[in-house]
Amino acid sequence: HFVNHVQDYLALKYGEGFVQTGHLKVITTLDWELQQIAEEAVKNGAERNSRLYAGGNAALLAMDPQTGQVLAMVGSKDYYGKPEPEGCTQGETCRFEGNFNVATQGLRQPGSAFKPFVYLTAFEKGFTPETIVWDVPTEFNTGCPAYPNFSVREGSCYHPQNFDGYFRGPVMLKEALAQSINVPAVKVLYLSGLNNALATAKRFGITSLDAPERYGLSLVLGGGEIRMIELLGAYSLLATEGTYREPTPILKVEDAEGKVLEEYKDEGEEVVNPQYPRLINAILVSGELRAPLYKASFALTQVPGYEVALKTGTTDNYVDAWAFGYTPNLAAGVWAGNNNQSALTSQGSSLLAALPLWHDFMSKAVPKRPYAAFNAPDPVSA
Repeated sequence: HFVNHVQDYLALKYGEGFVQTGHLKVITTLDWELQQIAEEAVKNGAERNSRLYAGGNAALLAMDPQTGQVLAMVGSKDYYGKPEPEGCTQGETCRFEGNFNVATQGLRQPGSAFKPFVYLTAFEKGFTPETIVWDVPTEFNTGCPAYPNFSVREGSCYHPQNFDGYFRGPVMLKEALAQSINVPAVKVLYLSGLNNALATAKRFGITSLDAPERYGLSLVLGGGEIRMIELLGAYSLLATEGTYREPTPILKVEDAEGKVLEEYKDEGEEVVNPQYPRLINAILVSGELRAPLYKASFALTQVPGYEVALKTGTTDNYVDAWAFGYTPNLAAGVWAGNNNQSALTSQGSSLLAALPLWHDFMSKAVPKRPYAAFNAPDPVSA
């Protein structure tokens, strides 16, 4: 998958014919040791998900936030594997297609993995991690009954539920984000403004959200399709406290005569005041804040001895399961699901289908990178 990704990049930039006949020498960003760890994690995680949650495929992408360099890429559980189930139609009915690179080609809904960027937008507008909103049954369409009937779907009415079916009353924004509570998240998007949140996503390198009229307030719950490589680039921006670097697989390209056609240069651009990513980082790195959500899976959110920020996401009906996490110098995203958009079993949430795979990779990969801690945000008062 990585080799094909590099070839596609080169063909787009220099032309297919020149790439085929130019005898180019290409030095890539791939970290072979991390790539082997990633391939093993995806293989084991996909086997487990197939057995337990009807998950036919998985993918993993890792990069260095400080450079934008792609360190590991696993676009499916087995590039050479036969499509599943046997006799399926590729691109339509196959739960698994080995050649398709989910990490770079797949447009999938990110679920709650999109929430941090909406909360950051709210912080830019003056809200704080300690700001309180009400987690109560809420109808967001003013043309519908004020108190929602959750047993009936009334067309355009929109009254999301929380993942566990409970409502918590007054909650601080930092609790709502760390514990991925849905109703407060929708309120935060309403308060921030849909267009403002989309503008934040675009600043952060997410270009695939190009139909705002289709998302509405469901955007914060992952209602828009995104490519994993874009979303991981946005998480990497959080790790760098506001500096965006486009993900790149290339260090150097030389032609047959040794002339350097291109070489990696750090072209990072600060797109947001560092204070706001620091506020998000402080929330996502806090074990105390996230503990009520992860409970029995809490150990899988930790890499002992290191500060690791984490956000998971599960889409409606368990179609996609995600886990994104980062240190200041390593960011990794994991996807679990089926190529044909068929659902995982009801137990196949991000906590069970994606988080173990992510932890399998991060627990081995993070210690191989230099230790780095997150900077604390400046104090703010609600």
